[in-house]
Parts: sequence; structure tokens; C-alpha cells
Amino acid sequence: LNLDPAKVKVHILPVGGDFGGKTSVVEAPVCYFLAQRAGKPVRMVLDYTEELTAVSHRHPAVIVLRTGVDAEGKLCALQARAVFSGGGYAALKANAEVTVQGPRRVASYYRIPAIQVETLCIYTNQVPCTQTRTPGSPQTTFAMESQIDIIARELGMDPVQFRMKNLLNPGDPTPFGQKLQGIVVRETLNKAIEVSGWNKAKAKNIGRGVAVYERPSGAGKSGAAITVDADGRVSVHLGVPDVGPGIHTIVQQIVSEVLDLPRERVNIRVEDTDRSPYDSGTGGSKSTNSVGTAAYQAVTEIKEKLLALAAERLGCKRENITAQNGRYVAPGAKPMAFAEIMRSACEQNRGPITHLSVYEPSRAPITSFAAQVAEVEVDPGTGQVKVRKLTTVHDSGTVLNHLSYTGQIDGGVITGLGFALMEDSSLVDGKMATANLGEFKMATAADVPKLTTVLMESPTGPSPFQGKAIAEIPNVPTAAAIANAIHDAVGVRLYDLPLTSEKIHAALKAK
Repeated sequence: LNLDPAKVKVHILPVGGDFGGKTSVVEAPVCYFLAQRAGKPVRMVLDYTEELTAVSHRHPAVIVLRTGVDAEGKLCALQARAVFSGGGYAALKANAEVTVQGPRRVASYYRIPAIQVETLCIYTNQVPCTQTRTPGSPQTTFAMESQIDIIARELGMDPVQFRMKNLLNPGDPTPFGQKLQGIVVRETLNKAIEVSGWNKAKAKNIGRGVAVYERPSGAGKSGAAITVDADGRVSVHLGVPDVGPGIHTIVQQIVSEVLDLPRERVNIRVEDTDRSPYDSGTGGSKSTNSVGTAAYQAVTEIKEKLLALAAERLGCKRENITAQNGRYVAPGAKPMAFAEIMRSACEQNRGPITHLSVYEPSRAPITSFAAQVAEVEVDPGTGQVKVRKLTTVHDSGTVLNHLSYTGQIDGGVITGLGFALMEDSSLVDGKMATANLGEFKMATAADVPKLTTVLMESPTGPSPFQGKAIAEIPNVPTAAAIANAIHDAVGVRLYDLPLTSEKIHAALKAK
């Protein structure tokens, strides 16, 4: 728009869940030009048909894999070519660095000495696509983990044992040469196999399938400003709204933990962009790593100032003071309440104590591994698939909030379930054939099977208190696990999503 950024202010409002669907700026430029012409505020609202036919789809992809395996069943080479449809119109094109993230992780948890990956994102006459949850990865992982199963069965090997033969060991580089810390992919897969009952006997037309994935925490610049008033109230100013991951709750917990205060004493504030710290935006599983660390750094600086003042008031060394239940305690001294120290600090400062921290994580060699096992039942007469249960195991680092963390996993698995079985963006002559929610099927509560989640916690993450990202991991391996389970149940292999009953029935008839 050729505008001075200083003249643009964004009103930050609650917008509901995002997961990438609201990443591309669609309405704002249109509203700007209309408002400029009309001299009045303009509001733009899209109904579901407009939303489905105009914006915010996941990139359709055609992925071709050629994998070399030696006589011992070891992977020795991989050639991958992924062609993504970006749809039309340059304004919505996903950042190239984001679009290729999926193929960049193809087979990243296997030992493969030779690899070549080519990724293209092309203009088409289809719906413009955007950076939906884990861009590129569900498509790529569906292809890769399906092919791993195909190879295992061609070799007469159990799919789990074939994976175990080829998964990374600690110290191994990835196929792209990256050296990762804390490689626990084998332990993650073993736990999923154990918990899911993989080796238990099963009835006819019931199958089990497995898939593996890894993804690190995201990165991006974020700021946090923390203010403590004389009455002991703590305000945390952020530049990012909470669009589903629960980041405001996490930041509140981080600040209250560092200051040893009840969580209700910490208030999260998000204001317009002219009064908020800079943030590059929520996305890429970066919030806890970026926003959380900025808040952690800011509150740690404030804590150090308070401890220095407390040491002065208590007549002892700084290192002898500890925070306990909202009080500062030192051997041989009368404890001082946090509020009392704050009053003194604000008097000295002639106003509230404030600290701003801006943080941009480096790409640390730390990742998170996940393994999923799907158990399905297939009706051979109709091709209908019933997912009986989904077992998910995550290498989770330190979990800061179990409720929000497992909520992200449940939501992600259900997203993966819909991607695998239902969500069909059918196009006829470049037009959406499923242009309303009556035709475009999504997973509902009635479709959700038994979900079992296991968290393998360890202090190994890059975020405050060694946490790891979760938002864009659990949805990725689901489609491959279900496809592999369908093959295990009735012996048909499907190569394109969604895995509808019509496709399965046709494949069964063609056997």
C-alpha cells in the first residue's frame, strides 16, 4: 500500500482460533481501499462459502518419493520431489521459507546417507492457499510414512522393526547433516507401541498403523514489557493475542513462578500496536519459545532489582535471599513481603518498576519427536472406516501447563483425523465443489475415537524451564498412521487424501 508503517495502527482483538487460517491478510487491503474511497470505516465479513472458495486452504501437493534400501533392510538413499499448488494471486503466496518446511523434514528422523529434495510451489487456477497448521508437513509425512510401510511389507518385515532398524541414534546426523541434541525417537516409538497394544491379537478387518514425526520449536522476534506497581500488582504487556495455544496463560505462569506470586496477581495486557511491544506474530510454534522467553528475561531482570533492594533492606548478601510464598527470606532476618519491597522500589524509582525485553531465538539443535498408532476397523462391503483409537506419544520437554498442552495434542490429532478421512476440497474446472459446511465435511465430536496421550517429560527444551513446542506436531502423523492401519486391516493402499469410503470400496473391488 506504500504507507509509512508509523501511520498504520492495528487494533488487537480476540479473533478466535487461527492455526494458520488467518495468517494471510485478505480483508485488510480491500477494506483499506474501500475506506479510502468512502471516507468511512469499512467492515468486511466473509460467509463460509466465500471463505471456502476464496482463501485459506492447505496447499494441495503431489509428492514423488524414490527410496533406496540395501539387502539388510537399511535405507541408503532418498530422492523426493514435492509440487505444491499455491493457488492464484501473488498476495496470498506463502513465504517460501515456510512452504518448504514440510519437505525439508522428509525422513529427518531416519539414517539416510544420501538425500535429494526438490520443492516447488506453483501458481494454479485453484483456491489461494496459506500457512495452515504445520505447512507442508502433513502432506509430506503422509507420503513418507506410507512409503516406509510399503517398503517394510515388500521386505517381509514388521513396519515397527523396519523403522527401528533405520531411526536415528543419539549422535547421528539427520539426512540433511544437522546434529540434534537429545535424540529419543526410538524411545518415543517404543512407548507408542507399548501403550497402544500393537502386538495384541485383533479381529478380522481391524488394523493398526504407525507413523513418526519430528519438529523443533519455532523462532521469531517477540517482546514483553513487565510493570510492577507499588501495591504489588504485576502487568505483562504483550504484542500478540492468544489465538488458541494458551500463550497468555503460559506467560502468566512463567512470571508468577519467577516472582513466586499467585497467578491471579499477574495480569496480561494486549493493546494496539502503537502501545505494545514488537512481535512478529503468532505462528510456527514459536510463542512459548519467543514470547515466553522475552517475558522470562524481563521478569528475571525485575526480580534481580527487587532482590538487590531486599538485600539492602535486610542487611545481607543477595545470594542469601530466597523468595517464598510472596515474601523475601534471609537467615537471621525478618521476612519482608513482596508488596513491601515493591513500595520501597517504586519510591526509589519515583514510579512503577518496568523492564522491556525483546528476544529472538536462534535455531537451536533441539527438536521434539512424536509417534502415533491408529487402530481402525474397515467395513469391506462399504469401505467405511471407523477409527477405534489413536495413541500419541510426545517427547515433550518440561510441560508448563498440562491442561493446555494435552488440549493442543487432542485438537491436533482431531485435525489430523479430519485431514485424513473427510476434508475434501474438490475442484471442478478450478471451482470449489464443496463450497459449504454441508458438503465440506469436518470431524465432529461424534467422530472422535478414544484418544490416549503419553508425555515423555524431560528438562531438554529451549523454552523457559526447558519446555518444548507442541502446537504443530500432533496433527502431522495421523493421516499416515490411519492409511497404514487401513492397509493392515483390508490390504488396500491409498495414495491420495482424504481416505474416503468411496476410494476404499473402489480399491477393494479392484483387488
